[in-house]
Amino acid sequence: MSSSKSGTFFLIGPGLLLAATGVGAGDLATGSLVGGILGLAVLWAVVVGAFFKFVVTEGLARWQLATGETLLEGAVSRLGRGVIWCFLPYLLLWSFFVGSALMSASGVTLYAMLPVFEDAARGKVVFGIAASLIGLAIVWFGGYRVFETVMRFCILIMFVTVVLTAALLWPGTVPVLEGLFIPRIPDAGGEGVKWTLALIGGVGGTLTVLCYGYWLREKGLTDRQDLRACRIDLVTGYVATAIFGLAMVIVGSTISIDGSGATLLVTLSEQLEALLGPFGKWLFLIGTLGAVFSSLLGVWQSIPYLFADCWRLLERQPSSEVARVDTRAAPYRAYLLLIAIVPIAGLYWRFRDIQLAYAVTGALLFPVLALALLIFNGRWVGPQFRNRPLTIAALVIVLLVFSWMGFRA
Repeated sequence: MSSSKSGTFFLIGPGLLLAATGVGAGDLATGSLVGGILGLAVLWAVVVGAFFKFVVTEGLARWQLATGETLLEGAVSRLGRGVIWCFLPYLLLWSFFVGSALMSASGVTLYAMLPVFEDAARGKVVFGIAASLIGLAIVWFGGYRVFETVMRFCILIMFVTVVLTAALLWPGTVPVLEGLFIPRIPDAGGEGVKWTLALIGGVGGTLTVLCYGYWLREKGLTDRQDLRACRIDLVTGYVATAIFGLAMVIVGSTISIDGSGATLLVTLSEQLEALLGPFGKWLFLIGTLGAVFSSLLGVWQSIPYLFADCWRLLERQPSSEVARVDTRAAPYRAYLLLIAIVPIAGLYWRFRDIQLAYAVTGALLFPVLALALLIFNGRWVGPQFRNRPLTIAALVIVLLVFSWMGFRA
C-alpha cells in the first residue's frame, strides 16, 4: 500500500462525505428542533449518536475490507436473495421520507434567504424542487469527481459558519457540560423520548452509512491493509459530525423557535438577526444552505448505489472486490430520478412532521445493522477482522438502545 493511498489527505474524502451527508439532514433541522424542544439537556445524545454511527460504520468497513464484499453482497451470498426483497421496501420508504425532508429543508433555507413569495409554503415547494433538480444535474452530468469537489466546498462553508454561530450564542460552559455529561431526557409533553431518538438517529446519517463502502471503492480502497487508514478517516468524520450536531442543538436551545412548517428557519434567522445583527442572520443561513444542500447532494449520489447493487444481486451478476457501481447504467440512473422527483409530494407536509418521520424511520435501521455485524464479523471473517470484546459490547448497546427507543417511539 503506497503512502499516498493511506495518507489522511487522500482519505479525507469518504469520511467527510459521509459526515456531510448525515449532518445536513439530521443535525441541522432535527438538531435545532430538538434543541428548542428539549434544550441543552440532550447534548449527550449527539455524542452518543456519533459514537454509535462510528461503531457501525467501522464494522461495515471492516467487513468489506476483510471479504471484498459490501454488506448487501455478503448477506445475499450467505442468506439468500430474500434479503433483497426485505430490504427494498425499506429502501423505498426511507428514500421518500429522506428525499422529502431534504427538499423541504433546502426549500425553507432558500426561502429564508430569498423571500420572493408571499406564501412561505409555496416558497418552500418551489425552492425545494429547484434544489432537487440542481442536485440531480450535478450527479447526473458531473460524476464522482465533480460531486466530491462540490461537497468539500459545502462542508467548509457549513462547518465554519454554523460553529461560529453557536460560539456567538454560547449559553455558558456549565449548562453545556451538564448537557454533555449528565444524561437525561426531558418529558416535553410525552414526546421527549421520540425527539431524543430523532436526534440520536439523525446524527451522522442513517441508511447512508451503508454507502461508505461504495465511496471506498470509488477511491480504490480495497486492501485489507487499508483498515487503519479507514478508522482514522471515520474518526475524523464523526468528530466533525459531533461538533456540528452540538452546535445546532446550542443554536436551537438559545433561540425561541415559535415558527412552524416553512416559517421555522425564517423565524430562526430573524431572531438571530435581532441578537447578532444582519451578520448573524446571513452567517447562519449560509451555513444552513451548505449543510442541507450537501446532505441532499450526498443522498442523491449515494443511495442509488444501494438500488443498483440490489438490482445486480437479483440478476445474479458476479461481484468483485474492486467492482464499482456503474453510475451511467440504467438501475443507478433510474433510482436517481426516482429519489429526486417522487419525494416532491412530501413538500406539502409540515416541515416538522417530515423531519421527525425521516429521523425515526432511519434510526430503526440500526438494530438490524448491529445484529448483522455481530453475526457477520463474528463468524465469517478472519481472526484479524473479528469483533473484539469492546466492539461486541458497543454493538450490543446499539442493538438494545435503538430497539428500545424504536419501540417507545
